[in-house]
Parts: sequence; C-alpha cells; structure tokens
Amino acid sequence: MTTLYGLKNCDTCRKATKWLDRFGIAHEFVDYRDHKPTPETLVEWAGKLGGFAAMVNKSSTTWRQLPDNRKAPASDAEWKLLLREYPQLIRRPVVVTADGEVSQGFSDNGFKKRFGM
Repeated sequence: MTTLYGLKNCDTCRKATKWLDRFGIAHEFVDYRDHKPTPETLVEWAGKLGGFAAMVNKSSTTWRQLPDNRKAPASDAEWKLLLREYPQLIRRPVVVTADGEVSQGFSDNGFKKRFGM
C-alpha cells in the first residue's frame, strides 16, 4: 500500500490524494503534525531523498520565520530535532510505496511515471 505523508490542510497533499483516488491506487494519508515521523524514519527518508537539506521546503513561511542559527543544522541529530519540532518544513507530500521507494512532491506527470500509468 502507498502511504502519503503531509498536512491535511495542504493543497498539494489534497491534490495528490485525489489523484490516487481517481486512479484507484490504495493509499493511506498520515498527517505528520498529528503523527510526527520518528527519527529513524527521517534518517531513512533523508537517505533516499538526497539528505536532510533536500527534504526541506526553504520557501515556506515556517522556514523564513526560523532564526538564522536554526537554518544551518551542523549534524544529523540537529536536523532530526528541527524536523520533529517543525514537521511542516518537510516538502509535501512524502510518498512511500510498499516497495520502500520514497519520493516528495506532486505533479500529474510525476505521479503517472511513479505509478506506471
């Protein structure tokens, strides 16, 4: 089964969910404000997505409002702490399929390619 991680009030997450519904792809949605990813999950995602910095939406309001000293974590431990404290910083949605593949973001063509349509 496919799991979509994001925020329930995120337009992009809603579009991704509707796309999966339209194409009949079984999925569950996990709001990561309510169910914060574990540190181990964050490490796994970072490993598959190109590192912690690649996971972060740096154009978000939350990122812009962070103090400058929080925007340059020096270690994986600091990244995990930051993303657990502010899960809304993670680019949305994070898509995890049953085969363990992880991707971020939504576009119609990207999902067609991702799901072999």
